[in-house]
Amino acid sequence: MSADGNERRRRVLLGLSVAVGLALFVIGVRFIVVPQSAARLFGLAGGAASFELHYVIGLRDLWLALTVIGLAVFREWRGLALWLGLGAAVCVGDGAIAASSSARAAPIAFHLASGVLCALLAVACWREARRPSA
Repeated sequence: MSADGNERRRRVLLGLSVAVGLALFVIGVRFIVVPQSAARLFGLAGGAASFELHYVIGLRDLWLALTVIGLAVFREWRGLALWLGLGAAVCVGDGAIAASSSARAAPIAFHLASGVLCALLAVACWREARRPSA
């Protein structure tokens, strides 16, 4: 592949990785600002009286979002592959939690699709890490 093709591929991977981070960042902000609505959209049933756990989830999502954005900006392909690969497993787990909590199809599908996206991006980033630098 030409140098232009390699750079284009890297830009696409970079853009998709940053997009994953931005999506997670928005989810984190929602859990902090409107926790009940975020939990419902996530696929969790019933409302808790207090939202401390939601705030913890929101802060975790912000931290993870900034981590993946940082890895992408610095083009740390192996780090991105690891983050996205583990993220794929977490997404599947979140889908299982949503299924056992509310069993609503949309949140379950969102989590499973997110898991597939993360897995595909993890493989692409791993392949990029193994390519010789041009």
